Amino acid sequence: MPDWYTASKPIKVEGGIKARTQRGSIGSTWWSRRFIDILERICDKGRLTRGRAYARQGQVLSIDLSAGEVRAEVQGSRRTPYEIVIRIEAYAESRWAELEEAIAAQAVYRAKLLAGEMPTEIEELFASLGIDLFPRDLDMDCSCPDWGFPCKHLSAVLYLLAESFDDDPFLVLAWRGRTREQLLGSLAAEEADELLVDDVPFADRLADFYAPGATAHRPERRPAAVASDLLLRVFPPPGDLGRALVPAYRRLGDA
Repeated sequence: MPDWYTASKPIKVEGGIKARTQRGSIGSTWWSRRFIDILERICDKGRLTRGRAYARQGQVLSIDLSAGEVRAEVQGSRRTPYEIVIRIEAYAESRWAELEEAIAAQAVYRAKLLAGEMPTEIEELFASLGIDLFPRDLDMDCSCPDWGFPCKHLSAVLYLLAESFDDDPFLVLAWRGRTREQLLGSLAAEEADELLVDDVPFADRLADFYAPGATAHRPERRPAAVASDLLLRVFPPPGDLGRALVPAYRRLGDA
């Protein structure tokens, strides 16, 4: 690479997106670390190091994630910010229908996702359907003149993307084509369907509505004979009031 390029310094910016982690590894959850591990295995180590520095200095101006695509702007050494595009495959609706059915079949996965957590086994679930949760290959472009893969501008965005995954694991799924609202709505509907019970019209239950223990399927159950003064024995009234009430309750029981 020409000396003029390696010696250039980025223009400092105010209000850029800065990495929270200023030292050591970026990424604190298993899903963000999984993403970083893939990057560090396939990308140029030197440019990743310079990318971390860019991320920590706040050189990234914006990041916008949508299904299958991340777009970002990074301020480098030139006055005009560099344009970044990172693409992965966003899965089709039919594929997501399979995934949601598989997730819903596992109560633990469903419960964790509804609680806002990413179950560790979900990567295996994707693999069982022949697809990847995390990308193996990244289709990346930067408008800078650096020919490296990836350049430091792309690297900075990738590291900040990993930190955003720490904050919201559903971004991993949104990048694959399913937003938090779509996925949780589907899982909640599945859970509601499991809780549905057959509704019996009130008119069909009128005959046994007041019979304790009776059901629509067993209307033959009727209350057993109960002592008329049982209520007074269970909840005795104060003072001599009980003596006055017992004859009245017995007359009601004989009626």
